[in-house]
Amino acid sequence: MKVAMLAPIAWRTPPRQYGPWELVTSLLTEALVARGVDVTLFATLDSLTAATLDGVVPAPYSEDPSIDAKVWEFRHLAHLFAQANRFDLIHNQADFPAHAFAPLVDTPMVTTIHGFSSDRIMPMYRPYQERVHYVAISEADRHPDLRYAATIHHGIPLDDFPFDADGAEGLLFFGRIHPDKGAAAAIAAARASGRGLDMYGIVQDTGYHEREVMPGVDGATIRYHGPVGGADRLHALGHARALLHLIDFEEPFGLSVVEAMACGTPVIATRRGSMPELIDHGVTGFLVDTPAEAVTAIERAADLDRHACRRAVAARFSVERMADDYLALYRTVTGLP
Repeated sequence: MKVAMLAPIAWRTPPRQYGPWELVTSLLTEALVARGVDVTLFATLDSLTAATLDGVVPAPYSEDPSIDAKVWEFRHLAHLFAQANRFDLIHNQADFPAHAFAPLVDTPMVTTIHGFSSDRIMPMYRPYQERVHYVAISEADRHPDLRYAATIHHGIPLDDFPFDADGAEGLLFFGRIHPDKGAAAAIAAARASGRGLDMYGIVQDTGYHEREVMPGVDGATIRYHGPVGGADRLHALGHARALLHLIDFEEPFGLSVVEAMACGTPVIATRRGSMPELIDHGVTGFLVDTPAEAVTAIERAADLDRHACRRAVAARFSVERMADDYLALYRTVTGLP
C-alpha cells in the first residue's frame, strides 16, 4: 500500500519542541514505515523521517517569518494533489484546506480532525463527508452533524518515556500558556495546596501571560521555564506529584496527559472534553469540577499507584495501537490487504 501522509507546515515534522499535529503525524508515519507500509511524507523540507520525504516548503512558517502561511500552505497542497494518482490513499493531517482538492482526484482520502474548533468550519467538512473519511481523536470531539469512519485516540512510543516510580513533591503544568489550558488555575491550585509548581510551555497568548500568569510566578515556589525538549522534557513529565491540567475548554485529546501518565505522573484535570476518556478517576488521576476539588485531589495524588498510570498508557495509548487502528482503517477504505 502506498500512502501519502500530508503534514501541516506550521512546524517541522517532528517538531523541535511544540507542534502536536506534527508530532502525531511523525509518530504515525514512523510506525507505519516500521510495519512495511510505503509512506511518502509531505512536510517541510527540514523534516526528519524514515519514510520518503517530499515537499516544496523550505521551512515551517512558525519558525521562519519569510514563509507566508497561506501562500505556502496552498503550494504544499498543490504539490501533493498533482501526483495523487501515485498513491492508494492520502492521509490528511493538515486540516480542512485539503478538502477543496478531494473532489478533483480519485485517490481516497482520510482526514484526522485534530480538534473540531467550531461550527464555522462546517462548510469545509459537511459537503465533503461523502468523499473524505473523517477520524475523530476522541468520542468527545465528534460533531453530531458529521459522519465519521472511526475514532482513533493518539498514541505515544512508551519506551521514549522513562518511568519515574517516585515522582516528587512539586506539581507540574505542561502546555500552552493560554486561557484554554488553565495556567492561572494551576497557579491558584498550587498556592492553595501549599506546593511548588513548575510550568513549561510556549506563550500563545501574550496578554494572558502578562496579566494572569507572570504576576503569580515568583521564581521560588511558582516557576515558569518556557518551552522544553529532550531529556529535560522527559524529566519534567515524570518528576512531579501530579500534572495539573485544569483546562477551560472542551479539549479534543491532550498529549501531555498521556505523556505524563506514561512517566508515572497522575493527572488532575477538569472534567471536560476528552479527559474522562483519558483518565481513570481515582486510578490514573482525578477528574474535578471546582478549584476546591482540585486542591483535595492534589493531596490525594500521592495515594495513587504510579505503575497503574503507566500500565494504562501501555494498554490504551501506545503508538503501536494507533498505527494498527489506522492501518485497519486504510484497508477498509482502499480494499487492499
